[in-house]
Amino acid sequence: MNLRSVVNVEDMRHLARAALPKIAFDFIDGGVEDEDGLAANRDAFRQYRLFPRYLVDVSKRDQSMEIFGQKYASPIGISPMGIAGFFRPGADLMLARAAAEANIPYILSGSSCDSIERVMAAAPDTTWFQIYGTKDVAIVDDLVRRASALKVKVLALTIDTPILGGRERNMRNGFTRPIKLTPGVVLQGLLRPRWTMDFLRNGGVPTMENWKPYSEKQDANSVADLFGSQTPAPAQTWDILHRIRRLWSGPLLVKGVLHPEDALLCARAGADGIIISNHGGRQLDRAPAPLEVLPDIRTAVGSGVELIVDGGVRRGSDVIIANCLGARMCTFGRPAMFAVAGAGQPGAEKLLQIMRRQIDMILTQIGCASLRDLGPQCLAHPGRLPPALPATTQPHRVPATAGP
Repeated sequence: MNLRSVVNVEDMRHLARAALPKIAFDFIDGGVEDEDGLAANRDAFRQYRLFPRYLVDVSKRDQSMEIFGQKYASPIGISPMGIAGFFRPGADLMLARAAAEANIPYILSGSSCDSIERVMAAAPDTTWFQIYGTKDVAIVDDLVRRASALKVKVLALTIDTPILGGRERNMRNGFTRPIKLTPGVVLQGLLRPRWTMDFLRNGGVPTMENWKPYSEKQDANSVADLFGSQTPAPAQTWDILHRIRRLWSGPLLVKGVLHPEDALLCARAGADGIIISNHGGRQLDRAPAPLEVLPDIRTAVGSGVELIVDGGVRRGSDVIIANCLGARMCTFGRPAMFAVAGAGQPGAEKLLQIMRRQIDMILTQIGCASLRDLGPQCLAHPGRLPPALPATTQPHRVPATAGP
């Protein structure tokens, strides 16, 4: 399969599988434990159907949306993904440029391989920045300072990693720090010579550039060791959110919220938005899917807090369903990583084109000219009939016009 033959996200996944050693592909593709959470994220979208509505003028359609005072071309964004440069050198910059070209947000991970300074220089208008709380809060303070000095549009704090989940594919594959070069891993590299040559040509394991200023030694393993010693930070409390809110004057998101009470606490702490996420099924395997809790969280926080759904998004119809249930937009990580790992920046650009095309097609099919027309009335659970119209609004039969 090549990029020209790709028509959907699953094709991008196959492209990545063909390009990457198993140890790298499984890191992207896998969840934790039995991977029930991974399946639940997709299954949640499958619980809904969209009512088609016809004889509506949808000749002109608009999927643009506004969030935090900025207009974007589509209700989608790219989720933060750490160590993207391991899967393709320069992947963070490629994703940032593809997002800028499509005019959608790209949330750069705090554990990216390309620094926030480089990414902001490449895509200043569409780049958001994600950080974790750290054991040494001075590091958090400085990350916020750097983001502020660079005029990052939106800051996102991820809170759902008090401990790393049991990622059993990684355990089996020996994806540890440093990576164990077992005979099996060496064979995987030999079977993917293009990836291996790029890996070696760029110096092997890439460095988490955002963390280099805080490490005494500048090599990749030392920087990764520092990151691993500072995160997760299981002792952190709501104080970290209050601290960042005091330091950061721009829009602030909290990522990893699933409980309505936590969502309400985020709002009371001054968060402007919430990314409803179970970390892509990579933390607590039996956590609910983000879409399942979206309606309850919307009820809890009201209309004043922006809600973003992250997890399980693979089709334009998924984005439409989330919008109908009260989300402003959706973000996705794996599809973007598959695309850039398999085909570089052209892959990422094509992925976003596919998602935009699917969203446009769905809007047309359900008789909605813009996102403003979406709502619960567009949705049905399987087997449920549309609600009957009140008697006073039943249409009158128009008599046939008599011929001459």
